[in-house]
Amino acid sequence: MSNKFYTPDGFNDTLPSVCAFKKDAESKLRRLFSLHGYEEIETPGYEYCDIYTKTDFVKEEDLYKLTDSKGRLLCARYDGTIPAARYAATLAKDKLPLRISYIENMYRYQQVGGGKQSEFTQAGVELMGMSGSDSDAEIIALAIRSALEVGVEDLQVSIGQTGLFEGAVKQMGLDEETALTVRSAILAKDSVTIERTAKDKGLSESDSKLLRMFAESSADTDILSVIKESFTDKTALDAVKNLEEILEALDDYGFTKYVSIDVGLLGSEDFYTGMIFKGYTYEVGFPILGGGRYDKVVGVFGRDMECVGFSLGLSLAITALMRQGLKLESSVAEAVIGYEKGSRDARSSAITLADQMRLGGTSVILDTSASSEEELNRYADENDIQTVLWINGGQE
Repeated sequence: MSNKFYTPDGFNDTLPSVCAFKKDAESKLRRLFSLHGYEEIETPGYEYCDIYTKTDFVKEEDLYKLTDSKGRLLCARYDGTIPAARYAATLAKDKLPLRISYIENMYRYQQVGGGKQSEFTQAGVELMGMSGSDSDAEIIALAIRSALEVGVEDLQVSIGQTGLFEGAVKQMGLDEETALTVRSAILAKDSVTIERTAKDKGLSESDSKLLRMFAESSADTDILSVIKESFTDKTALDAVKNLEEILEALDDYGFTKYVSIDVGLLGSEDFYTGMIFKGYTYEVGFPILGGGRYDKVVGVFGRDMECVGFSLGLSLAITALMRQGLKLESSVAEAVIGYEKGSRDARSSAITLADQMRLGGTSVILDTSASSEEELNRYADENDIQTVLWINGGQE
């Protein structure tokens, strides 16, 4: 059977009820970002592949690629952060700190299943040219507000710090290969491999226990006081202090009930440089939001700049809400106006009345199908339209 009338894998039509909810959510997010001082930008739907592949931020096989008329390799926009970094380095050099936001469609190859799609809408903000725990906390708080704004109430945000593991590696004197093995085991929650590696390298029981803690983190805020006593390295101690200050600031925002600490949250080794976080809700197996500090990214494009930001997978959040029981209704008109067939006066009066009602903010369908008054009433009943107006020879 031909598939020319079907959408490709990972791509879907958005039905009217979902589309209406999504557009309303986008409007709410735009207002939220604007109220926090973030200016919206739009980046190209296609970029040169180099901005992703030569920085090692994204695997080439995850990109949708094509060539332009000159044979240069392009890719569909993969995320909002890398284009924003390019923008900050090239077009906004003298405007720091820079607060920018975006709500755009992203494209990722083979991102299908469990609610994920190859094409999805992502909303996010980037705070560029600022460092410090208060900036980190502002981004986490805005991420939480964004999820709440679109209707996600059952939200859990896990916060980590890349400096914890980096400090542990330096403190224990682990070589690069061993560090990579342990890091992979932490990401896989593989305590057995960590314990065996620690034994092979002659690490003490306390060091082995600390490394296992990364993989076995219980994701609560009290863990900071426990692990703080295990570190002597400055990088790790600074990371603990950063997390303590973030939690204190989030308490001022009133958001501590949503957050926990996950020391095993490491993120991309080549991307994040400090605080990192992910937000979850039930009925989807992936984070619906995430972000962190990425102070080295803009430097790839020619300018050093501290940066922290987050993105919310709006499409994934809506999928979660629908699975959680959200009932979406089509945005039907509030009224329908019909008129007597063949009567120009009736048609003219119907058009005038419809325009007047629309100016007053009422959504109106002008029936042009020559339905009878009886047929029009039946149509309104079937589509939950509350008001039916019939114009007969210029009179209602």
